[in-house]
Amino acid sequence: MKKVKGPTDHVVIVGAGLAGLSAALRLAGAGRKVTVVERESFPGGRNGLLNKSGYAFDTGPTVLTMPDLIADAFRCVGEEMRDWLDLIPLNPLYRAFYADGTQLDVHADTQRMETEIAKTISAEEAMGYRRYVDFVTKLYKYEMNDFIDRNIDSPLNLLTPNLARLIALGGFRKLAPKVSQFLKDPRTQKVYSFQAMYAGVSPQQALAIYAVIAYMDSVNGVFFPKGGMHALPRALAAAAEKHGVTIKYNSKVVSVEHSGGRANAVVTESGERITCDALILNPDLPVAWKELLGKEPLSIKRLNYSPSCVTMLIGSSKKYDHIAHHNIHFGRSWDGVFDELINKKQLMSDPSVLVTVPTHDDPSLAPAGKQSYYVLFPTPNLDANIDWTTETPRYREHMLKILEERGYRGFSDGIEVEHITTPLEWAEMGLERGAPFASAHTFFQTGPFRPRNLARGFENIVFTGSGTQPGVGVPMVLISGRLAAERIVGNVK
Repeated sequence: MKKVKGPTDHVVIVGAGLAGLSAALRLAGAGRKVTVVERESFPGGRNGLLNKSGYAFDTGPTVLTMPDLIADAFRCVGEEMRDWLDLIPLNPLYRAFYADGTQLDVHADTQRMETEIAKTISAEEAMGYRRYVDFVTKLYKYEMNDFIDRNIDSPLNLLTPNLARLIALGGFRKLAPKVSQFLKDPRTQKVYSFQAMYAGVSPQQALAIYAVIAYMDSVNGVFFPKGGMHALPRALAAAAEKHGVTIKYNSKVVSVEHSGGRANAVVTESGERITCDALILNPDLPVAWKELLGKEPLSIKRLNYSPSCVTMLIGSSKKYDHIAHHNIHFGRSWDGVFDELINKKQLMSDPSVLVTVPTHDDPSLAPAGKQSYYVLFPTPNLDANIDWTTETPRYREHMLKILEERGYRGFSDGIEVEHITTPLEWAEMGLERGAPFASAHTFFQTGPFRPRNLARGFENIVFTGSGTQPGVGVPMVLISGRLAAERIVGNVK
């Protein structure tokens, strides 16, 4: 594994996102002096927080999986996760609603899930589900250590026995056909392949190896931190500060001073100069290159980006007894809407919608007797010919209409507080093309072909976050933080 060159006594991290905080804890545990510079007044990055009229809204990810990765970050400084974070296991993980009126509760317990599928669909489909679980469990086992949780410097690094096992398993075939080998009903096919959207590709085009995401949530379990998703970065930041990490909030880095291929300092908007021996950059990868390093390598220019989304944060007087914490409302169309979204770069004519209800498991996130809703509609990124300055009011009405049709009767009447984020706002937050899921996980943007975390042309700069290895999602960026730290101090497992 290649490491940064020269002294590493003082490491500066730009950005207190999950990846930056993960790196900070590991570096602190390895005895380094660490300074984190964050433009906002709170940690989290995309895992943000909005307080409005007594409601506490998470603005970013809503699905938390693989808590062992969180626990590992705390253990690097001798702390136990349970002392910092109260995780609620969700049951069901998701509640899936289908256009034909049926619904399916998704459980991590395989026996319970078999029973649910047998009851709702058929005994044969339940048997197929059991075989699918065996498949994704093997997939996770073969992928994790060699292809995800590892710094990769060359495709030659992939020449391990597990590569042969992945090929034999069919990991490099297309996801949708692979899922259909086990699951024959469109309802189960959808609920165990929609996770490809997190990787920025359709289930029809995604590699089967991305079924590992289905393992991470639908088999390993989904959790919710008491206090909301933002409790995670708050806990990581507090533990880091306890162990000597300095976090400078309200400090926007505007440039990196460098000479001879080596970063010497970062400069903030206020003019503060913070010297460093090594530097980790947590902003979105293209933004870090262009705005902080003043370069845009051809490899970065050529990246293909994931679709975006519009999120609607709602504080409401309305409560719906038929829904769970996470609710997926599938439309009638499937292949067609992905073609619209990804290839044609159009708004989905029959969208599948995620509705998360944080107050379902933590009523403290809203005023007494009120509910909070996080509504997500997939949309194209800013490469599409959509003017969100004029489209947003129309699209808001469209979203409300769809929600009404999907069972949220009187939803509009209950709105007391709302906040809408479109691709335009995502871009204003520093996300290239307004794509919160970063560059898509196509074949040539996956694994060793994903932008590397060592900055080419610099001997002491490391990238971290969803734009680099291993990729998108809370588990991946936590791993990314550890991989960045290992570029500086070596193995920190």
